Amino acid sequence: MVVGGSRVAAGTGPKKAITTKSGKAPRYYPADSVPAPVASRKKSKKAPKVRSTITPGTVLILLSGRFRGKRCVCLKSLASGLILVSGPFKVNGVPLKRVNQAYVIATSTKVDLKSVKVPGHIDDNYFAKSSEQNTVATSGKEEEFFQTNGTPAIVSDQRKKDQATVDNALLKVVAGQPMLKQYLNAKFSLTNSDRVHNMKF
Repeated sequence: MVVGGSRVAAGTGPKKAITTKSGKAPRYYPADSVPAPVASRKKSKKAPKVRSTITPGTVLILLSGRFRGKRCVCLKSLASGLILVSGPFKVNGVPLKRVNQAYVIATSTKVDLKSVKVPGHIDDNYFAKSSEQNTVATSGKEEEFFQTNGTPAIVSDQRKKDQATVDNALLKVVAGQPMLKQYLNAKFSLTNSDRVHNMKF
């Protein structure tokens, strides 16, 4: 279209003047137009769907983290999409913890969990860090950030009790299947001659 004798492209007309909170024009202007962030239409993000091969009782192989290479038993899926697993702790040292399904391999080995009851209060909030731990992590002190002598993790009595409750029931099921305890205790590893694409877990 033509404005004041000059041709102007459509949609590039005069823009609203940039002002600060006080109503005055800013001292400096950005060289390029800064795009404003678009508000998300999603009010709440849905949790990822758990793979069909991962069901309660499936033996999983952990691929990342402190316990990588170890096997554990899937107990249930949580509301966040993470998976609640246990070693059991007395067999291979894997405690009650949440894992991401992207970092596990689901095997064809199954464990019957009909007699294993997971306490209902074990959910995502159960594994949330306390306010004291967050304060220490965000204190910003240099001597704490570069601390060489690591402080041991403090395990609450409630978590110890829940671990013993789940493990006692799970160990009875594991003992009922031949060689299952040895299978859970064996660590998974690969060599140069292994062909992962031909393996059946």
